Amino acid sequence: MPTPRFFADKICPVRAKRERRKEARPGELLAAALDLFVEKGFAATRAEEVAARAGVSKGTLFLYFPSKEELFKAVVVENLGGRFAEWNDEFEAFEGTTADMLRYCMRVWWERVGMTKASGLTKLMMSEGANFPELAEFYRKEVVRPGHALLRRILQRGIDRGEFAPVDIDHAIYAVVAPMIFLMLWKHSAMVCVDADTSLDPEKYLATQAETVLYGLTRQPGAAA
Repeated sequence: MPTPRFFADKICPVRAKRERRKEARPGELLAAALDLFVEKGFAATRAEEVAARAGVSKGTLFLYFPSKEELFKAVVVENLGGRFAEWNDEFEAFEGTTADMLRYCMRVWWERVGMTKASGLTKLMMSEGANFPELAEFYRKEVVRPGHALLRRILQRGIDRGEFAPVDIDHAIYAVVAPMIFLMLWKHSAMVCVDADTSLDPEKYLATQAETVLYGLTRQPGAAA
């Protein structure tokens, strides 16, 4: 009869600690990889650097991720692509106006992605995507297309409810995306996008951009259907 896990942990705490460490390794490797990819870029990051930062051997890294490319894909899914199910659920549950939904979307994007290290992945793809077309296509599939699809749902909701004018949605989504891209470049480019003598409050900036976008989207009284 096998020894229950609880008693096994008490009998051999070293083994139990090792097992828990093994279970945590994929997350530790992904965190180390995110740090290095954002700091150094994809091309300049070496697998052995990721392993060293995570406190494991290079061989251990490749047990979980067979190549640097697969490691990068896992980082994208963990930090960005894998979150769209949650965000679409929030869309379904939202009960306010579509204007409030768009404000919420832009604010929460900053809190959950923009202000975090994960936003550096977008800058990385903008800088290096042309040199790694397979990774660029993976990023489009996992992040860009789902992100655009969610924004289309938001704008279409506003149009269907008579809150927004019937705009060209495929192009209108970029009015929402553009401020987000600017903030990611600002955050991960030593803030050279703004005058050094002025300060930029990301939350105030996004709130201002949201109102600017909404002014253009909102159906004006007396406008033709």
